[in-house]
Amino acid sequence: MTQARAAFITGGASGIGAACARHFAARGWDIAVNYFSAGRRAAAEELVAHAETNGVRAVAVQGDVSNDADCRRMASIALDRFGRLDALICSAGTTRIVAHRDFEELTAEDFLRTAAVNVSGPFQMTRCCSAALGADGNGSIVMVSSYGAIQGTGSSMAYAASKGALNTLTRSLARALAPKIRVNAVCPALVEDGLVQRLDPDGFAKRREQQIARAPLRKIAQPGDIAAAVYWLSTEATLMTGNLVMLDCGLHLNGG
Repeated sequence: MTQARAAFITGGASGIGAACARHFAARGWDIAVNYFSAGRRAAAEELVAHAETNGVRAVAVQGDVSNDADCRRMASIALDRFGRLDALICSAGTTRIVAHRDFEELTAEDFLRTAAVNVSGPFQMTRCCSAALGADGNGSIVMVSSYGAIQGTGSSMAYAASKGALNTLTRSLARALAPKIRVNAVCPALVEDGLVQRLDPDGFAKRREQQIARAPLRKIAQPGDIAAAVYWLSTEATLMTGNLVMLDCGLHLNGG
């Protein structure tokens, strides 16, 4: 009997991460669902329970990806549970919503915390998981980045800068981990049920209207749309590494 493949998903209890957890589990993958705050525990455990009813193994692991000891502990739990890792999806992220022109409001602490989660976190999780991911020479890592990383837009300058750094990290890791592990990033624009909507519902509603009016595809992404692209990169895109995949409903065609 062929052993199921296994995926570790950071930020897996909400938004894009939760959609990835559901998408992979529905296709027979074992999943480790990371969550940060105690308030997300119930959502993570619900995902685990749903996955198990579909006949796959699953585990919820609490931890802060910006903390290297947490990353090592979480990776160890997943490996003990599944005996292997085939995909790492780095979806955990943080931000503060600060207007880009409001220089005084955005602090050094904002930059440091945002970078710790959005850049150091994916690096540390990659470091912890790379041996297992490369064991059979066919591992995959997908970073959840942002359209803001390309255009210098988004919830704050600190967020845009951190995602730009994540894109650079993606390409550096792709070189370092080839040929055994492929590393790519997805760069969505606005996503329903995403971080911005949870932090600023009113602001999200306005941005939603603006994107639908401006984007050639006249819509915004659903979490499942992003999960489908992440799964494809993890399983089918065998010739792709170091790529930044724009999932922006065509906004880039407007030149920004």
